[in-house]
Amino acid sequence: MIDFTLDMKQYDCPFIDTSDDHDVAFTAVQWEFDSRRRELETRMMVEGEDRSILESGLSTLQAHDNMQECTLFKKHEGTALLRTVINETDAMRVIRDNQGYITGPFHIEDGSERWEVGFDTGDTADDALAELERNNEFDVLAQDDFELTELYDLLENADAASNLLEGCRSLSDVERQTLAVAAKKGYFDQPRGATLQMLASEFDISDTAVSKNVRRAERKILKRVVDAMEGIE
Repeated sequence: MIDFTLDMKQYDCPFIDTSDDHDVAFTAVQWEFDSRRRELETRMMVEGEDRSILESGLSTLQAHDNMQECTLFKKHEGTALLRTVINETDAMRVIRDNQGYITGPFHIEDGSERWEVGFDTGDTADDALAELERNNEFDVLAQDDFELTELYDLLENADAASNLLEGCRSLSDVERQTLAVAAKKGYFDQPRGATLQMLASEFDISDTAVSKNVRRAERKILKRVVDAMEGIE
């Protein structure tokens, strides 16, 4: 299996066009393709800086030529949940015609879309990427080749990986920044490459404050690491 992360610019995608004109971002929660009707149904989270920006973006999205259905489920301040149905785009057709498949959620912002797509062989992947270039713009951000044993290991330990991810998400912005700088500066090395005083100077706070931030971040991450280790097959 070959997995690509693509930064995609489609010219016939309602979400990309809308995010290009308005400061809104879309993230797919669920998607399903109807091969008979050649339509993609999605549940999308939409985010804007405020209600006004969000509503402007939604109006543009609903009026797009390639939007077949757009139903608002929930809306709060600058966030909304939608059900949408769009016609198959050129890029979607290319991926499907070359036996490709989606391996991760879509995220669309600033006029481009992050795609996670997979192929079973290198030949089909090369054919698909070559054909995509005809009517779309894209950059390959990452490429991973998975052997069968690696893929099985990843699937078997998905819960452990999710646990670690939730641990990272549980950090506050201050805790995340403090932990990142501490690791980069060598605070956790032996011997230490940085002291608490150096970290405190970096953030312009007291030694006590930076020490508390480091300890809180460590506790949150280590708890998740221990939980993940217990769940690893």
